[in-house]
Amino acid sequence: MNDELADTRSKPRALPDNADPVVDYTTAASRPGLLRGSASLDIQTRQAQRLVYGRRHTESKEHIIGLVRFGMNMKRIWSSAGRDDPYADWTLLQVEESLNSTRDYINTLRQETESLLKTAAIGVQINIAHSLQPVRVPLQFANAFGYMGAYLIADFDQLVCAILTGRHVGLIQRGNSDKALHNCARRVRHAFALSGLWKFTLVTRADMRNRTPIALKAREAMAIMGELPQEVLDGNQRARIAPEINSADSPLPDVAEDPEIDNPDDQESS
Repeated sequence: MNDELADTRSKPRALPDNADPVVDYTTAASRPGLLRGSASLDIQTRQAQRLVYGRRHTESKEHIIGLVRFGMNMKRIWSSAGRDDPYADWTLLQVEESLNSTRDYINTLRQETESLLKTAAIGVQINIAHSLQPVRVPLQFANAFGYMGAYLIADFDQLVCAILTGRHVGLIQRGNSDKALHNCARRVRHAFALSGLWKFTLVTRADMRNRTPIALKAREAMAIMGELPQEVLDGNQRARIAPEINSADSPLPDVAEDPEIDNPDDQESS
């Protein structure tokens, strides 16, 4: 009996995470707290600010999704994609492609505009205008897509500053500047509006394969996006940034009822 007790006392105490026995137990058992951080977006132009807040629906104006609502929508879509909703996965893919292509388009135009300002005339140096009182917008999104939308608006904001500077010094005609800014803003709104096409249906890939009533309801609700590609349904094609697919037991997204969103191609700014 005494021998057995001695053997028990001589055995080293098991440490969490299979830590090296030389580590103190208190140190190994302690866990860091949750990570907290902060981010913000500095806005210099009214054109960019309107893309942050969007516009409410009225009798004479269509609803426009801004960055804030875009982040809310992407939180729900991300959550449903993690629950194996193929339509949510497909929406992530389309939003990601739209954000990336629009950002490339805006940055190419910005670089061309800045190059024009640098080569205006020998001996003339033109500095791009900036706001003396930029508006700081705090950013707190549940996943990367909200921040990707913020990067896009930041790029657009810089483009607006460059184009308005070029117009002020006589290097860009007003008509050309208005057209360029309108086209770029429309591309940003389109990327954000794609998030409003997705509908919460609780469908899964298994439902789609088995043609369940939920699958039929989902196909009807998502008809505006067209036929679901087979590669997406099989899970072979997903967004570069996408959640790990878990089970249907994962937490449900917040699906508070929102105003209906019209076709993104029809959304125009005031």
